[in-house]
Amino acid sequence: MNAKQLAKLTLLSAAMVTTTIATASEELAGKNNCLSCHTVDKKILGPAFIEIAAKYKDDAAAEEMLVDRVKNGGTGNWGQVPMPPNPTLSDEDAVTLVQWVLSL
Repeated sequence: MNAKQLAKLTLLSAAMVTTTIATASEELAGKNNCLSCHTVDKKILGPAFIEIAAKYKDDAAAEEMLVDRVKNGGTGNWGQVPMPPNPTLSDEDAVTLVQWVLSL
């Protein structure tokens, strides 16, 4: 295999992994009712996930804060509509969801 073929294969593999992670995370969001209030690109009750990613893109503390918000709920960051708590969501799933949202 020459260098050009190897580079193409590497890019294809990375794209497949990224797509799989994104799909898995969106499925996780659906499984945990996140998509009842949020979508990737449109505001419903809560902000679109891409709005959240944009708001916190330069905030080093965002991941920890958002994991807490997902688990415990809250209000005030995006208006007066409260985000309900998700106490049955595992810490691992909360981190996965937040990392996915912040990657958008």
